[in-house]
Amino acid sequence: MTHTDASATTTMRAIVQDTYGSAEVLRLERVPRPRIADDEVLVQVRAAGLDRGTWHMMTGQPYLLRAIGFGLRAPKNRVPGLDVAGTVVGVGPAVTRFAVGDEVFGISRGSFAEYAAVHEDKLSPKPANLTFEQAAVVPISAGTALQALTDAGRIEAGQRVLVIGASGGVGSFAVQLAKAFDAEVTGVCGPAKLDFVTSLGADHVIDYTAEDFADGTRTYDLIVDIAGNASLTRLRRALTPSGTLVIVGGEDGGKWTGGFGRSLRAPVLSLFVGQRLTMLASKERASDQERLTALIEAGKVAPSIDAIYPLDRVGEAMRHLEGGHVRGKVAITI
Repeated sequence: MTHTDASATTTMRAIVQDTYGSAEVLRLERVPRPRIADDEVLVQVRAAGLDRGTWHMMTGQPYLLRAIGFGLRAPKNRVPGLDVAGTVVGVGPAVTRFAVGDEVFGISRGSFAEYAAVHEDKLSPKPANLTFEQAAVVPISAGTALQALTDAGRIEAGQRVLVIGASGGVGSFAVQLAKAFDAEVTGVCGPAKLDFVTSLGADHVIDYTAEDFADGTRTYDLIVDIAGNASLTRLRRALTPSGTLVIVGGEDGGKWTGGFGRSLRAPVLSLFVGQRLTMLASKERASDQERLTALIEAGKVAPSIDAIYPLDRVGEAMRHLEGGHVRGKVAITI
């Protein structure tokens, strides 16, 4: 074996899931440590991030996820968790960017464990000014926000940007990033989180229980919709005639396609109207993490952690996320 090995032990503590369902399907077990491929790195996990995608993989909903390869009856990956931060303890022979001892963050398969295998291309050096817990909540959510604003949204300085779902994981990064790109930012959230969204730097905050962002009083050059239940008609009312709508996600819409229905309709409708209506199919890539690191180290973007749970309380962390009370992100410490 050409891999650098951390120690002789071959098992580790990990959260496992053998069936789809609620947080009860998650349990702590000892499992074999992951074997790394030639182009992979073995990371000793110091912290992991919890994101909506991990919740979808836990429940197996919408069913569309199962059909596109996550496993029809049970998850293909027994160990959940994507966001990871930790220390390199082993490198495959083809790895050139990392060495044992490096502090890293990125997107793994199975980060709710003491060790995780991570593809070299999905890993970056950890930002110097972040703890492992802070670094662990960045990759998926901040990467998604960055791609929504830049790749899909083509954001420009001076634009009026509306972020719907501004208090969540992706939204809290989207507000800060849009400000870093010199936009005028309005965040939409519930009444209990107005102060939080203001603290992220939003120029204006709308309480969706008291005010309609699509009442016609203001229009926006770019709308990033993360919360996902407003109709395309309503969203278009809030857009300038040549504005751009980016649909990032959706939590409504049934068990089969979830919120993806709007995402699929938007690009079709876009062909017939002056506005750009698009969806984000986010990619996992280290280049985004490096862009984010520059902004984080410059003090322009900071992760907001609502709560930190130990590995044996991942189920509790998941229920906290489901409850809808999270401001920003939840981290798991290993």
